[in-house]
Amino acid sequence: MAQAHVVVVGGGIAGLAAAAFLSAGPGRVTLLEGSGRLGGKLMTGEVGGVRVDLGAESMLARRPEAVELARLVGLADALEPPGTAKAAVWTRGALRPLPAGQLMGVPGDLDALAASGVLSPAGLERARRERDADLGPDVAIGAYVAARLGPEVVDRLVEPLLGGVYAGQAREISLKAAVPQLLAVAREGGSLVGGVHRMLGRATAGGPVFQGLRGGIGTLPQAVEAYCRRAGADLRTDTPVTELRRTRDGWRVRTEDGELAADAVVLAVPAPRAAALLRTELPGAAAELGGIEYAGMALVTMAFHRSELTEPLVGSGFLVPPVDGRSIKASTFSSNKWGWLDRAAPDAFLLRTSLGRYREEQALALPDEELVARSLADLAEAVGLRARPYDTAVTRWAGGLPQYPVGHLDRVARIRTAVAAAGGLALCGAAYDGVGIPACVASARRAVAELAGLEDPRTPARGGSGTEGTMGA
Repeated sequence: MAQAHVVVVGGGIAGLAAAAFLSAGPGRVTLLEGSGRLGGKLMTGEVGGVRVDLGAESMLARRPEAVELARLVGLADALEPPGTAKAAVWTRGALRPLPAGQLMGVPGDLDALAASGVLSPAGLERARRERDADLGPDVAIGAYVAARLGPEVVDRLVEPLLGGVYAGQAREISLKAAVPQLLAVAREGGSLVGGVHRMLGRATAGGPVFQGLRGGIGTLPQAVEAYCRRAGADLRTDTPVTELRRTRDGWRVRTEDGELAADAVVLAVPAPRAAALLRTELPGAAAELGGIEYAGMALVTMAFHRSELTEPLVGSGFLVPPVDGRSIKASTFSSNKWGWLDRAAPDAFLLRTSLGRYREEQALALPDEELVARSLADLAEAVGLRARPYDTAVTRWAGGLPQYPVGHLDRVARIRTAVAAAGGLALCGAAYDGVGIPACVASARRAVAELAGLEDPRTPARGGSGTEGTMGA
């Protein structure tokens, strides 16, 4: 596609990554973002005089894509892993250590599970008595694990861990789409616990599991934007796309300010928005995209005077199983987790809570002060926190996290088949191959490769690369 003009619609991390990869080639790149800023769910803000993440705050480092993207755009020296990864689960009336040796809540070490106290004696005994269960072509991870190890493993471990990633319901989320590593273990046959143990043993590679960035993950889109502009890309905010039409030579992209002619288009917007733009030209794909549902959540970030904390808060934070009926679903002790934040504000202590998940998004409609009050009430009961914050910020992410129910990957395959047939069009973002930062970056790479006509769509079309991210604790 020498000297082609590619228009990227959407300026979240997937759209920005696509623009960065395209900018490394010979063509012309224009990115159109409807809101007033770039970065999507990667965003920093000031709370209590301290710059902190108000969206995703870490990225999975065991995948290369996001870390490599950070390096590509000049942030290699800013990479910094968490200072502590010691997390807990607030369940059965106490704060209990998150068991070691588990994969998304599925245990690979029953002794560690027993020592944590997360399960009741009856729940632990049921986990020890594994049963067979039918996998079929696809199955909900919660249903499968409950059948094999009992419902308590799902309610008190799988649910809160999956909730931090998808804000969804474990008994509806596709095992095949969300945790393919576990599917591979299950297909080996034999003990599921033993299979997880063996897989984790094979996966013990050097280096941190997660990475952050000094100044916050929200600095990544800023650096990608600067990289794209240096490469000559045209990045526009406050420019919503209102129509997308196929032409003889490519695509016509209509905005409120006029029209652009494009040889190819990358749609890097949430599925409902992509559905609206494709309704005329690709009604079948639009209908499939319209079927992808989203969950909303709220993040409450609070700044405390460290001198007012009567008891030190330890570890990186804790998860809260929905079965325990609390308001919050997780809390991150940000000043403990991120050394750069602790160094930037040694007299302050910042933490955040998250509220809301799929079909339980009532929290998003509550006033800020009510979300803060509910968070403080739960923190007081969980960790004995009695201090009052000197500053707070509430960030609502309505429709922020796509859901991956059973059959999701089949839906994505049908969408991609229809889109590929149109020519000069590709999709990327959290709705397709994973919701984390690395998965979104990988999705952008795939979209660029598809436009370039590479035989292997996983092969990057032009320089660069990326990784995964989390909104929860």
